[in-house]
Amino acid sequence: MDEVIMDQVLYVVHQVVSWVASVAIIFGGIVPYIPQYRDIRRTQNAEGFSTYVCLVLLVANILRILFRFGRYFETPLLWQSIIMIVTMLIMLNLCTSVRMATELNTKRRSFTDFDWNYFWSWSRFVDYLQCVLAFTVLAAYVTYLLLDSVLFVESLGFLAVFTEAMLGTPQLYCNYQNKSTEGMSIKMVLMWTSGDTFKTGYFLLTQAPMQFWICGLLQDQDWLKCSVYF
Repeated sequence: MDEVIMDQVLYVVHQVVSWVASVAIIFGGIVPYIPQYRDIRRTQNAEGFSTYVCLVLLVANILRILFRFGRYFETPLLWQSIIMIVTMLIMLNLCTSVRMATELNTKRRSFTDFDWNYFWSWSRFVDYLQCVLAFTVLAAYVTYLLLDSVLFVESLGFLAVFTEAMLGTPQLYCNYQNKSTEGMSIKMVLMWTSGDTFKTGYFLLTQAPMQFWICGLLQDQDWLKCSVYF
């Protein structure tokens, strides 16, 4: 009787821990951007935050969703990608609004200009949406054509997580250009470092595809570089 009760207790504990871990993995990725979002709104200055971080995460998570059509992974990781895409679009909307409000005399640039010199530096949020939609449609079409190829599917997964692992690079370059980390939320970096450590452990425990935990290990290194550069 005692063994039955103990098994039931352990089962309940296991379910609770699994549920908490799933919620953490779904929403944990967006938490670091809350202080950065608040800092930008408070100061009305987005110069310290690289919008290319948004680009990297949008590409990485779109590719990750497409990867799931060829290689199954847990549903919480799928929801994590969807929520991260929405979050990055919200960040882009804020940064675009702030930049345009402070650069009234700047010539307006749009996605349909197809000017590489101003790629990802457009004047309206809708231009970013057009770019993301175009990339999604193109990537989905290529994935549909090559979905039966194991090599393509595995390469798609590696490309998705490797792109995400490089997410600290544009912020590092932004810091280098500004010669400081002013405007970049240190809380965001610290949360990313701890969050990536948690994600790596989650990937290993849930036996996620190898691409995921490699991504987590590489991300820890990138965000550490961003946090120490002045």
